Amino acid sequence: MENKRLETKVGLFVFMGLILVAALLIQFSKGASIFHGTYTVLLHSANVGGLKPRAAVLLAGVQVGTVNDIQLEPDGKSVTIYLSIYKQYRDKIYSDAQFDIEQSGFLGDEYVAIVPTFNKGDILTNNAVVECQAPFNLQEVARSAAGFVERIDDTARKLDESVSQLQKVVLNEQTLTNFTIAVNNLRDFSENAVGTMYDIDTLVATNREQVTGAMSNMLFFSKQLTQLADSADILLDTNGVQITSAMKNIESATETLTNLMNGMQAGQGLAGTILQNPDLSSNVQAIASNLAVTSSNLNRFGLWHVLWHHEAETNAPSHESERRK
Repeated sequence: MENKRLETKVGLFVFMGLILVAALLIQFSKGASIFHGTYTVLLHSANVGGLKPRAAVLLAGVQVGTVNDIQLEPDGKSVTIYLSIYKQYRDKIYSDAQFDIEQSGFLGDEYVAIVPTFNKGDILTNNAVVECQAPFNLQEVARSAAGFVERIDDTARKLDESVSQLQKVVLNEQTLTNFTIAVNNLRDFSENAVGTMYDIDTLVATNREQVTGAMSNMLFFSKQLTQLADSADILLDTNGVQITSAMKNIESATETLTNLMNGMQAGQGLAGTILQNPDLSSNVQAIASNLAVTSSNLNRFGLWHVLWHHEAETNAPSHESERRK
């Protein structure tokens, strides 16, 4: 009888111990605690990476829940993550918070991180739906890096080929020879330039007085030009009225002469009448011709010879007429 009581007590003790061990395991594991009430928050993400159920949910580094389940959406393009949040943090998570899937260390387990922002949105309630950013995919980055390295290798290969082609085409023996000749010519040119500069310096040094005198003359000439310009300005300032009057007189005379020429062309006055009448014009031309002949005879023979010759010509017709009689 006593053995049965002892066995019963031992069995009850072992059962209680197992219950305590299970409770401790649940309490200190990543699963939901039986001592906390929870509510559900749904996360939508394009990829969960290596996130697994019972992963921790941390708010500012403090665990506020666990990942209860992960399910693929019917469209096969996204995933829904079911979070079990402890009810004691119900009023600490707002809809404007940022949900990220992060990793502990370089090779640690992944977890859901809740990053508070302004805490101005609505408080998340049971079955609230929020968006979650996809986790950092190291393999995708590695593949991108591998592709980038391949492109770098291809670029380096093309650059090496370009350098080789450049060496063949540009840096050949003929080009290097020409370059050497050009360098030698440049050196000779620089030496000649130095010699020329030395000669110029010597010329200036030996003719310093003449150069100084020429510069002084140029300075004196510039001063004289300045004085002449000042005198011209003073002349214009002091005789501006007279110059203006003279210009007006010239303009009036030009206008009068223009009117006179227009009147002559129109036949007005003696000159216009002579120009317009052919007979008068012919007579005037004859008179002018006779005056020219008379003046020429006066210059050649004198006044007495001209008068005597004119008298002889006048009396000649009378003698001829007497003869005829």
